[in-house]
Amino acid sequence: MLKIGLTGGIGSGKSIVGRAFEMMGIPIYVADNEAKRLMVSDAELQNLLVSRFGDQIYDSNFNLNRKLLAEIVFNDSEALKDINSIVHPAVRKDFIRWCEQHSQTPYVIQESAIIFDSGLYKNFDKIITVAAEDEIRIQRVMERDSISRELIVERMRSQLPESVRIEKADFVIYNNTELILPQIERIDKQIRSLSQ
Repeated sequence: MLKIGLTGGIGSGKSIVGRAFEMMGIPIYVADNEAKRLMVSDAELQNLLVSRFGDQIYDSNFNLNRKLLAEIVFNDSEALKDINSIVHPAVRKDFIRWCEQHSQTPYVIQESAIIFDSGLYKNFDKIITVAAEDEIRIQRVMERDSISRELIVERMRSQLPESVRIEKADFVIYNNTELILPQIERIDKQIRSLSQ
């Protein structure tokens, strides 16, 4: 079974692409969602987070205070490195366990925005990047999240440049005005042939 990484910058449409693969019967592991789940369900991970960031990041029912944690990590590059070094290994372990449950499929996909930034790409057989023009991405995120253009541009600057993701990927899905389904079907066919 092949392990495929699916990545793309903010507003590129990687989640829509992931859902399309899922509709074709390919299991999708959304790393962001699973990280959030693990931070409230994995006792070992919770203990590591509390010992690094203090017990105020959880309430008495062990619900994560995401707002406080975000304030801590986004204003301190060391704290951001620390949270990544705590959460990423837990997600990696969970993904391996999840893959075992889907071993009958030709391939699985993990969706993550930081596949190249974090070095995660080394864990995959192939990488798919979803790419779109900056202005299209900005408009999508403004409509989706109701946040300012300035904040979106700031987030885009903090991510790996689109050109680098395209250059490093094995497959690229362009999500500007092109139809994405024919691109997804072509990639699916290629990956299935590799997995045989």
